[in-house]
Amino acid sequence: MNTFANTLYRDLTCGFAAILITAVLGMSFVSSTAVPPGTHAPAVRTVGVQPEHAWFGQPEPAVLVD
Repeated sequence: MNTFANTLYRDLTCGFAAILITAVLGMSFVSSTAVPPGTHAPAVRTVGVQPEHAWFGQPEPAVLVD
């Protein structure tokens, strides 16, 4: 691959990455400013609340014994 094609490929890749990063940051800004200050958008629960002992861990604090 010659130098021109290599440089062009690198520049296009970096340009696409810059556009993608800008789009993600722009959309996060738009979504964070979508409601007036002092109000909260309705939250959609994606994970159900589980009891403390449902999946893993101890239901009460661990006690260290000598």
